[in-house]
Amino acid sequence: MSNFDFYSSNVILTFKKWVLAFQFVLVALAAIAQNDLTISVEVKIPLLLEDEHIYMASDFNDWNPGDSKYKLNKVAPQQYEIKIKNPPSRFEYKFTQGTWATSEGTPAGESLSNRVFKRSENPSNLVETVILGWEEQIVYTVIVSSIPENTPKDASIYITGNFNNWVPNDENYRLRKSIDGSYRTIVYSDKPFLDFKFTRGSWATVEARESGKARPNRRLDRSKTTQIDNLEFSITGWEDLQGTFSLFSIYDLLLLFSVFQGILLLIAIPSIQSNNKPANNWLLLSIALSSVSLLFYLLSNFSGAVQAFPKIIFLADFIIFLYSPLYFFYLRKLLFNDTSLPSRWYFHFLPFVIQVFAYLPFLLNSNKEMLNTIMNQDTMLVYVFLTTGILGLIWNSYYWNLFRTMIKNYRTQFETNFSYEQNLNYLNTVLYIHLVCLMLWGAFFVVFGYSRWQNWDTVNLQENFIDTIWLSFSVVSFFLGYFAIHQTETFKADPQSVSIFDDILESRVAEKITLEENEDKSKHDTGNEELIKDLEKIMEEKKPFHNPKLTLSELAKQIGSQPHILSKAINEHYGKNFFDLINGYRIEEFKKLIQNPSFHNFTLLALAYEVGFNSKTAFNRSFKKATDQTPKEYFNQIKKK
Repeated sequence: MSNFDFYSSNVILTFKKWVLAFQFVLVALAAIAQNDLTISVEVKIPLLLEDEHIYMASDFNDWNPGDSKYKLNKVAPQQYEIKIKNPPSRFEYKFTQGTWATSEGTPAGESLSNRVFKRSENPSNLVETVILGWEEQIVYTVIVSSIPENTPKDASIYITGNFNNWVPNDENYRLRKSIDGSYRTIVYSDKPFLDFKFTRGSWATVEARESGKARPNRRLDRSKTTQIDNLEFSITGWEDLQGTFSLFSIYDLLLLFSVFQGILLLIAIPSIQSNNKPANNWLLLSIALSSVSLLFYLLSNFSGAVQAFPKIIFLADFIIFLYSPLYFFYLRKLLFNDTSLPSRWYFHFLPFVIQVFAYLPFLLNSNKEMLNTIMNQDTMLVYVFLTTGILGLIWNSYYWNLFRTMIKNYRTQFETNFSYEQNLNYLNTVLYIHLVCLMLWGAFFVVFGYSRWQNWDTVNLQENFIDTIWLSFSVVSFFLGYFAIHQTETFKADPQSVSIFDDILESRVAEKITLEENEDKSKHDTGNEELIKDLEKIMEEKKPFHNPKLTLSELAKQIGSQPHILSKAINEHYGKNFFDLINGYRIEEFKKLIQNPSFHNFTLLALAYEVGFNSKTAFNRSFKKATDQTPKEYFNQIKKK
């Protein structure tokens, strides 16, 4: 055989193989084509939505009611069809208008059973059917009566929520402008709760509070909503249009100022102040916690930050159970002579640890899952936040009472030993600020509970309560930091047990009281009378009260007695403590000097300093307490005489 014949036979053989392969492909394609299914649908009633789209939801597309891959094509008026390639031999399906709220039903509006296709019962590739009705759903008529003035004139407004899978630009839910200037649309839903928001077509242009800050989802409770055909709302702001400031509002700037101030105090206090160092260490921890929490809260008000890191909404909450124990130990170290922590100190921080574990399941979620949880206002998330808030209010109220008791006990011990006032009034100011925060906190829950009971939209009022709490709390760092820098070393009182977690202080105080009582048993009334005579004599002759820094120990030394014995004698004989007794002598001396012609050129304050008072505040307070008059009122009274 020649080479030519050999090559010719090979070419012919190869050609035959390609022909056979091509024929096989054609047969396969024909077989596949025979398996394709066409479903033709005639719609005999008007559609619910204006876009006239119909979808097929089935068990092979996870019953997605608005799957674009299974949208029917409109081939004629009221006639739709869809071609399904290589469908299963058996499947169930239903027709919708994009959501389960617009699913097909019976002519009477009742629920319709799933349609079933079986290849064995329908060997042809065509299914012809009709839609005779739509499942009757709750119909909400949504009316937006007012929108922000800075809304773009050509903007489209949409409503999005759990009824349309939170699609922000769903044309089925675009609001139409009416002649009266309002915007209207209809929402179909059978859900017990309708969670929703208004947008201008994207999540970047979602509605907000008047300040431009993110607002929670709106919610309607179907069981408590009566006029569903006339639901009127107002849009107060947009997140991308924040009014006067392009980025920050005045409120934001105040919180930001407090954050920076806290950072400066963290640097300044250790550098400048060497007094009260153990107490200031606790103060620095509380200021650091406050500053970080304020920053997290500030960031959580911006949708961009929440979109990027949704877990930020949890971080500011950790201050709820952590701040009060830190401030408690600050007061303990500042005011009392206590060198060690109680053996059960860690119980103070146990609620914080529990809170961390309660938040942990949410913190371990992905950002996408967390956003969906926030968007849908997950029931568990709401319960966790509510439980945390209520328990936090109780916890911080308990500590507020501890703070008040500690300051009161300290003042009592101080006035027993000293005749002047120590500048710790800022602690009372902080105590009042804490009280304001607690009252606003309680008012928030009252409003929240009432809004749920009456189904009223009080979101703006609730948000204002929260904002005011944070703004009030931000002032605390200023007071504490400023006075910590200028504070001299404070007198350390004997520690007392005030907390349920204290267990080692009670014995110290009890031992001291027992010791004093045993010593005083040896003193008779006659001895006390002699002691009082010695006291009054030295007061008249040497006038030790002229010393602004006079202490009980110094006076007892001059008399030749023990401080606790002198203190007990003063209490029993005069019914006063050392502080009130000495200031009483100073006031009587002031009354004498004010009528002395030699002192007529002195001001009232100069006379107060002359008799031993060390501040105008202490003088005015003591004078008012002793005479029920202010110094000026007393001066005017004697002038008339």
